[in-house]
Amino acid sequence: MCKTHVLSVPSAKAPFEKIVIERRHLRPNDVLIDIKFSGVCHSDIHSAYGEWANGIFPMVPGHEIAGVVTAIGSEVTKFSVGDRVGVGCFVDSCGECEYCLSGEEQYCTKGVINTYNQLDYDGNPTYGGYSQKIVVKEGFVVHIPTALNLDVAAPLLCAGITTYSPLKHWNAGPGKKVAIVGMGGLGHLAIQFAHALGADVTVLSRSMNKKDEALELGADQYFATNDPATFAELAGHFDLILNTVSANLPVDAYLSLLRVDGTLVNVGAPAELDKYHVFSLIMGRRSIAGSLVGGIRETQEMLDFAAEHGIEPKIEIIRAEQIEEAYERVLRSDVRYRFVMDISTL
Repeated sequence: MCKTHVLSVPSAKAPFEKIVIERRHLRPNDVLIDIKFSGVCHSDIHSAYGEWANGIFPMVPGHEIAGVVTAIGSEVTKFSVGDRVGVGCFVDSCGECEYCLSGEEQYCTKGVINTYNQLDYDGNPTYGGYSQKIVVKEGFVVHIPTALNLDVAAPLLCAGITTYSPLKHWNAGPGKKVAIVGMGGLGHLAIQFAHALGADVTVLSRSMNKKDEALELGADQYFATNDPATFAELAGHFDLILNTVSANLPVDAYLSLLRVDGTLVNVGAPAELDKYHVFSLIMGRRSIAGSLVGGIRETQEMLDFAAEHGIEPKIEIIRAEQIEEAYERVLRSDVRYRFVMDISTL
């Protein structure tokens, strides 16, 4: 067994503790990673606060992991010691169902194994990236291109692929008018990806406060949704709207912004049920959809694309002892735009 220091929360909303856990022995297809940086995702907070059902405590959050390979199993072929690598939201799947075979492990019919807060197929709890080391199956590890620093690469393993995957699936590109709702940790990456894909990009945010930043990141237009004139001016305008916020929206109003056959895709998940009138769909043959993260193959594609096009999240580095303060600041929307923990401080 490999012993490692971690930040663990012993129960819902309890203070974090620095403890030692044991990672499993290296199996033939495993990779041992020294973690250098771990992104802080809002879902970490939901989980650590016990806001999602069936939390497994003690819990070690973190599914935006960037580090360096320090050992490999006897059958590993894709990685060598010293490689710069990443681990995202899940660490195993059945490998046999139609979705796993098509490279969309996130939709595994047996149930994908999340990087933390889940029992693996052997019944052991998974522990995430607020940790000095992690052992992961080779097939769930990705290469981080040399053009990306490890600290900025970390949030791409969740926030990056969460926005890149739906933009690719719904063919955001030249000739397409795409709206990004919200300009937070997800939205500021969605702007960059949509722009690099060649789409005409509009940001829809509550106020005009972030306009200059949005335009610098590649947005072509920016509108404030607290201005009723926005919805009149943009009616029937967009092919695709990517909703990155976790608050409930006036869904009918946003559907009115879509062209015929347009789609509103949700990657943010509000706690309360959304409401809309079906006529908002019928009258324009419009659709409402959702998207999870991407599979391993698409995650590697996303990282390579980000490196090629200079796409990086805007981050603030924190020390391990600042994690609770970081959680509080995320809840106050007091970060531009992602926290990343320096694991060397753990």
